[in-house]
Amino acid sequence: MLERLNQALDHLETCLDREIDMAEVARIAAVSEYHFRRLFSALAGMPLPVYVRRRRMTLAGAEVLAGELTLLDVAVRYGYGSGEAFARAFRSVHGIGPGEARRTGAVLTAQPRMSFRVVVEGSTAMRYRIVEKDAFRIVGRKARVPLVHEGLNAAAAAHLESLDEQAVARMKELGDREPQGVLSAVVYLTDSRDEGAEADYWIGVPTSPQAVAEGLDALDVPAGTWAVFDNRGPYPSALQELWRDVFTQWFPSNPYTTRPGPELLRTRPVALGAATDSQLWIPVERPPPPIGGRPGPLRLPSVRGRPDTRQGRDR
Repeated sequence: MLERLNQALDHLETCLDREIDMAEVARIAAVSEYHFRRLFSALAGMPLPVYVRRRRMTLAGAEVLAGELTLLDVAVRYGYGSGEAFARAFRSVHGIGPGEARRTGAVLTAQPRMSFRVVVEGSTAMRYRIVEKDAFRIVGRKARVPLVHEGLNAAAAAHLESLDEQAVARMKELGDREPQGVLSAVVYLTDSRDEGAEADYWIGVPTSPQAVAEGLDALDVPAGTWAVFDNRGPYPSALQELWRDVFTQWFPSNPYTTRPGPELLRTRPVALGAATDSQLWIPVERPPPPIGGRPGPLRLPSVRGRPDTRQGRDR
């Protein structure tokens, strides 16, 4: 699993001085290109294109300082059709233009080669079940919030507090399927999970695909498989630890990958540090076995923990 992922990164490294076929890189990792991009972003804490640009500019920086090639030759070698485009990319990584760097011998920024390994803790049993769920609709209110890796997400908390009792009562009337009650849903807008990246944060209820409520937003969720985790512990740290453990311990130990869809959380916010029950729903799928019948790779998401956008509430 990790061997295939690191082989893909080794292949990517050999292609930095030419156009990279990301489909081929993903094939080496034995996942789809979509999953490879998501997997890399979750593990590395940065989108794949950002890593590629930083690695290219690291190598280009060494050649700029060496002075053996013209700046245009260096630009063309690393895939830039003009000196201006190369200079912009160079400056975005190093904070200085290539010409000035060559003249002054400036200090540059290096992006080391990445490789991945897993430290498996596994000392705590995780309670989960797999649920096949028909298509449904989340009806409620949404807000765009920044991702926060630790501590309370002030924007998400403000959105929760902005809900009026009439809206909450209307949601409860519409909610008619599992997970029961008012919950939160996080829809990531990009592959990035960096601190400050934005996500759509929903407070709502799951209901039928045809449900309509005036004054409320609607999010359609297709049919699929969900991994459901039950948790009890101090709020909100237990939720952050649950999110982290799902992606660093459960996924590497089970034959599932994530799939597109909202991550759902049902909990009852209480005073900071007080114990509360929570239920986390993660959209998953079983990857098809690769040619030859060998087991497919497992998804290894970020060891940094999931962003704290979860302020789901049973009101």
